[in-house]
Amino acid sequence: MPSFDIVSEIDEVALRHAVDNANRELSTRFDFRGVEASIEQKGLEVTLKTESDFQVRQLEDLFSKACVKQGISAAGADKDDEPVHSGKTFSITMTFKQGIDQPTAKKIVKMIKDAKLKVQASIQGDKVRVNGKKRDDLQEAIALMKKSDIELPLQYENFRD
Repeated sequence: MPSFDIVSEIDEVALRHAVDNANRELSTRFDFRGVEASIEQKGLEVTLKTESDFQVRQLEDLFSKACVKQGISAAGADKDDEPVHSGKTFSITMTFKQGIDQPTAKKIVKMIKDAKLKVQASIQGDKVRVNGKKRDDLQEAIALMKKSDIELPLQYENFRD
């Protein structure tokens, strides 16, 4: 019976490359010359620091573009709504999530069942397994997930016949 897994994983190496590329671009930007600004990574947590509220928003945009170039969706990251002001710096912390949380997994299963596709979806830890009799049905489920409004970056793996 064909099946595949819906997962949400962030490649830490690609994230590190995105941070390095953003820092490299930051060092060449004219509007950040002479300004104390940095992008630091600890595991799946990235901290953007600079001297003003406006510049930290620019830094966020710069980092998001670097993430897109590495194939990472920054939209699924938990981040502070307002920059945190501490001393003379403003900072935003972005935490990238690994795996699909329970409420989102339930939402995915419900969407697949409501679409009346000829597949079965089940939650297995931090991923959702989808089984079906035909490969075309599974591809319809993938197309449905790509059109959905779920804010997590989803990947589809272990597509087996």
